[in-house]
Amino acid sequence: MMMMLLLLAATNHASAQCTFHNTAFKSGEFLSYNLYFNWKFVWVKAGTASFSIVQSVYNGSPAYRGSLITRSSNRVDKMFIMRDTLLCYNSLDLAPLYYRKGAREGSRYTVDEVFYNYPNGKCQIRQHRLRHDGRNAWEKHVFNDCIYDMMSIFLRARSFNPTGWKSGYDVNFPMADGNSVNPAKLRFEGKVNIKADNGHTYRCLQLSYMENENNEGFKKIVDFYVTDDANHIPVRLDMHLKFGSAKAFLVGMKGIRSAVNAQVK
Repeated sequence: MMMMLLLLAATNHASAQCTFHNTAFKSGEFLSYNLYFNWKFVWVKAGTASFSIVQSVYNGSPAYRGSLITRSSNRVDKMFIMRDTLLCYNSLDLAPLYYRKGAREGSRYTVDEVFYNYPNGKCQIRQHRLRHDGRNAWEKHVFNDCIYDMMSIFLRARSFNPTGWKSGYDVNFPMADGNSVNPAKLRFEGKVNIKADNGHTYRCLQLSYMENENNEGFKKIVDFYVTDDANHIPVRLDMHLKFGSAKAFLVGMKGIRSAVNAQVK
């Protein structure tokens, strides 16, 4: 029993370097969105998306479970099917523990997974990719610095304090998926008012998520517009996809941690 306690203490100490204080959300938050695709230069309503977070358990320890689900509509399915399900587990102090993305885009279905461990003060990740042809690929790496995935950095970024940020300010971090780790950044682009699909307008921070895959230079992947208050709720997302462009507009929210002070209309 003493040995188990010592090992647990060592693991907790090692992962402490990758923790972050959550000020933005609580268990039970649920956000819903309308999706729009740019189809032959026309924006059409194409489906829905939802984000939820609840307190759960991962490997016997309390953890947050976050999920992001996107679904194209039957109308759009005739042209292009999109079914993405992203799942993560983070410790209650936001250290990444597990990430999974299952993506069906057209006739292709792939799965990415990242498993995190923190031995000896380092960040160890196991990466798994199920390719669209059914082949599985596994990798294992150890890093001196913290590694993140799309979901864990999203949860962490919501608690960033933008006080004093100026347009062009970058937050840099390494980003993992099922078979690679690449430099990534969030760039603060300033403040703007955004009208959501719930009829309200919000004062928002604009954050651009950018990746530098295979050292080919940073490319913008998503523009996030999040409420300029303690919640940092995503009101609109502009997604720059390989097959075109998509947007998501907030429809509803519940289980919000703090007052939504960024609403202006």
